Amino acid sequence: MSRRDRALGALTGLAIGDALGMPTQTLPRETVLAAGGVTGFRAAAPDHPLAHGLPAGHVTDDTEQALLLADALIAGGGRIDPRRLAGDLDRWEQDALARGSLDLLGPSTRAAIQAIRDGTAPELAGTNGTTNGAAMRIAPVGIANPVADLDDLVGAVEEACLVSHHTSVAISGAAAVAAVVSAGVEGHPVAVAVALGIAAARAGVQRGRWVAGADVAARITWSTELAGLHGTAVATDRVVSLIGTSLATQESVPAAFAMLLLHPDDPWAACCAAASLGGDTDTIAAMTGAMAGAVHGVAGFPAEAVAIVTAVNDLHLEERVDALLALR
Repeated sequence: MSRRDRALGALTGLAIGDALGMPTQTLPRETVLAAGGVTGFRAAAPDHPLAHGLPAGHVTDDTEQALLLADALIAGGGRIDPRRLAGDLDRWEQDALARGSLDLLGPSTRAAIQAIRDGTAPELAGTNGTTNGAAMRIAPVGIANPVADLDDLVGAVEEACLVSHHTSVAISGAAAVAAVVSAGVEGHPVAVAVALGIAAARAGVQRGRWVAGADVAARITWSTELAGLHGTAVATDRVVSLIGTSLATQESVPAAFAMLLLHPDDPWAACCAAASLGGDTDTIAAMTGAMAGAVHGVAGFPAEAVAIVTAVNDLHLEERVDALLALR
């Protein structure tokens, strides 16, 4: 595989995971399993609280905001202008509302945007953001920045987190995902990429405003132990009951790592497993897909799945990938 194949795999995998998790987000795991678990794309149920009306293969805010961040990176020559990003996120939500979507900005980003509307400087608006919105959209930063200098990579992650998630826990989680994506693009296997992700999480927790919360690096390490000590079914149950699948960064990011580690050679299976967890499945599966796709490339996913998610969402990923790799 070429570096371009793996970078394209990261963005494609993000979209595939997002679309697989779209109809199961917010649902209990028991409900998802009672319906047979996730084995492919399907439309959201008519009574789904967020995604009703969305067809099979449709992405959510995870993919749309990741591409928004990619465009901001490209426009800034590799740097993120917090005022521009805040404006882009605000306009994205207004557009989503006009489309009738209920899957809007997450709580941390929404609070930051409101603070900016009320006069807070964009550079100061993200000091309370702890949820997984930064980690869910961080993959383009991993594509655009090499992992060889981990401090530089984590600095780029912090810059992307500044406007909405400038806290120790959010930066730590986003840095972990970005480092795996960057390592995968560079050609490292899953085990090496995960080790670099843990190192990045440890570095990221030293940045931003400190907030109380479980340590992301320690929880990812715990997820590697669960994956190594137990069979897939038992380990997955432990992830749900002990790590958690909420939108808290310290739950959803380690859960995504666990799915990657339980299915290290099969990105599609990893994404389906993530989408079957219950809870914040679209985000967990999107992060899983981005990391797995970076390691295995687009060819790691079924060609039909790639075709469906690309067509349903009219994705134009190649141009963005080329521009992000030029920054790298």
